[in-house]
Amino acid sequence: MLMDIEKSIVAVIDVQARLLGGVHEADKLVNNCSWLVRLAKLMDVPVVGSEQYPDGLGPTEEGLRELVGPANIYGKAHFSCIDDPGFEKAFQAHDRKQVVLCGMESQACVMQSAIRLLEKGLDVFVVADAISARNSYDTEVALRRMEQAGARIVTKEMVGFEWIRRSDAAQFKAFSKEFLR
Repeated sequence: MLMDIEKSIVAVIDVQARLLGGVHEADKLVNNCSWLVRLAKLMDVPVVGSEQYPDGLGPTEEGLRELVGPANIYGKAHFSCIDDPGFEKAFQAHDRKQVVLCGMESQACVMQSAIRLLEKGLDVFVVADAISARNSYDTEVALRRMEQAGARIVTKEMVGFEWIRRSDAAQFKAFSKEFLR
């Protein structure tokens, strides 16, 4: 099954600035999540974000927050983003069946979100190079568990090429110049 721009939505999970200091390859995580959000904007794919207990843990990393748009980011108490009523309402408003996940932490909020979204009958694509945790082994095991549960494990470039599909697509030139160099 290929990802389709008409069916996809991107969920950016809990990339909060205050937590990034302890996260494995935090700069790479932020850069790859930002890359994915910029690509979604190029392709007119909706993006929603979550923040775990933002009153205590603070907001999404500033640059990523601006890309997603503060109005599209929802605070939550549940580890699974889809179990929070605010996020779920915003998510459901887009009526998309393919969820492209990025963010942190892999073994907690990303994994629980993926499994709960699968339980709701959605197609889940976890962007392996755009998730992380404090411990890289947690990410490795979480990826295996999500795949065993039915999630598709992809890379950010897979997302781009599947959304664009053709080298003569209107967005391909921009994708090639802005995202592949």
